[in-house]
Amino acid sequence: MAESSSTIAKPKIELGSKTVQELLLLAKGEQQVPEKYIHKVGAPDASSVQLKNIPVIDLGLLLTPSSITEQQLDNFRSALTTWGCFQVINHGMTPEFLDKVREMTKQFFALPVEEKQKYLREVNDIQGYGNDTIFSEQQTLDWSDRLYLSVYPEEHRKLKFWPQNPKSFSETLDQYTMKLQVVTKTVLEAMARSLNLDVNCFRDLYGEHGKMDVRFNFYPPCSRPDVVLGVKPHADATLITHVLQDKQVEGLQFLKDDQWFRAPIIPEALLINVGDQAEMLDCWFPCDTQILSNGILKSPVHRVVINPDTERISLAAFCMPESDKEIEPLESLVDESTPRLYNKVKNYDSIYFEYYQQGRRPIEASKI
Repeated sequence: MAESSSTIAKPKIELGSKTVQELLLLAKGEQQVPEKYIHKVGAPDASSVQLKNIPVIDLGLLLTPSSITEQQLDNFRSALTTWGCFQVINHGMTPEFLDKVREMTKQFFALPVEEKQKYLREVNDIQGYGNDTIFSEQQTLDWSDRLYLSVYPEEHRKLKFWPQNPKSFSETLDQYTMKLQVVTKTVLEAMARSLNLDVNCFRDLYGEHGKMDVRFNFYPPCSRPDVVLGVKPHADATLITHVLQDKQVEGLQFLKDDQWFRAPIIPEALLINVGDQAEMLDCWFPCDTQILSNGILKSPVHRVVINPDTERISLAAFCMPESDKEIEPLESLVDESTPRLYNKVKNYDSIYFEYYQQGRRPIEASKI
């Protein structure tokens, strides 16, 4: 790695920083956007962004290996290598249950400020309620509040950050993430099959009880959606990421062929991003699956834009290799015509957040 973990500055939270919801309450209807949230370069032009259908994958067809056809694997492989993301249906969760998860998210962010502050993230800790972790005074902040929790392995859970209100929060989150574990392992096995690899190669890296963190996202409306972003352009440092979108309000956008496209809403679907590499202007954001596949799998940069009139929620579940495992290109994907592109990487997610916030190049940490 270009830098060891000991040389990376520790994350810190700006003392006295407010969440976006708190700032809006203090503003009392004023239209001015705080300077630290304004993107002076590359602000979104929502009027020019077209809706683009993302591949839809029927997970039920991938559940039984003996019934998977070559055509189904070809369709799945095409989604992975051209988009790097897809909408998955027949994933084992009813629309009613997904609505329950969405409603739970809305209920938490609708709580009084004093109630949410009980779960406020602590200095040098990613878990808890708050907004962006501050790494520098020059950093442009995301126009969003979030609740970040580690779910698996269970010993990583910090239950003091798990809300007691709504009362069903812990039970519902447990049910949701247990079902996501099944989806994750099915998708990882199908990824291996689509590349003609050992069926367990990706799943073994995830482990029997792989690392899963969740982030509940709340995007308040903003009168200046042309100068703020809910989430900066990036790609996820994961094996795969599950996104439960808002049922009614768009916001997620993907970069493909140097053009931004709006992601459609399919209420009963989960949107899955596959970790790969992506390029946004002159910045590269590599992810675990990019390293594993030695560059075969593709994933677009994505961002979240803000609605001027309506709030939006989402829930992202990040599935990562067990923290003690080293990540490197699979030997079967390296040969004379396709040389090894990356060194071994361990604990890659420990540096990702700082690189993301500063717009630096995490690929330098692993690229040969």
